[in-house]
Amino acid sequence: MESIAIAADQSLDGRLAQIRARDSRAFRELVELLDGDLLRLCILIAADSELARDAVQETWTRLWTRPPKLRNPARLRSWLLSVAANEVRQSMRRARLAGAHAPIEPPASPQASSAEVIDLRNALARLNHSDRELLALKYLFGMDSPEISIHLGASAANVRTRLHRIITRLRKELRDDE
Repeated sequence: MESIAIAADQSLDGRLAQIRARDSRAFRELVELLDGDLLRLCILIAADSELARDAVQETWTRLWTRPPKLRNPARLRSWLLSVAANEVRQSMRRARLAGAHAPIEPPASPQASSAEVIDLRNALARLNHSDRELLALKYLFGMDSPEISIHLGASAANVRTRLHRIITRLRKELRDDE
């Protein structure tokens, strides 16, 4: 997974300049490369595939209409993940204000038994969206604490502490369900 992330970041170096120059082919290639990552993150945060898809679409629209001015163009992937996460959180707030509620649908491991999948879904459902986002950045996208700290605007030590607490809480909760 890490080699995929590194390869993706390396291929992003020239894409931002191309997108600023309105190169639609470079934009389409970037969408093909990162759309799945953005969607997975948004689904894990919102636990609602419709809200997630809308947030990802808004993220791509924002990139095309207002490309960022990044000092390091290799950070484009991280910028996109941050924008997508912010978009889905805003969508969740609007949905909450409108009274909408959707069930949690986290992806399941094909090796896990049905009972384990249900227990994990229930445990993840009890986490707040920021805890699910943190877990996704760490385990789905393979980011390390310093990368996550940039993404979340927190210190690397804070990220490690939060991860430790979340994992400890999940382990305890899954053990108690046995």
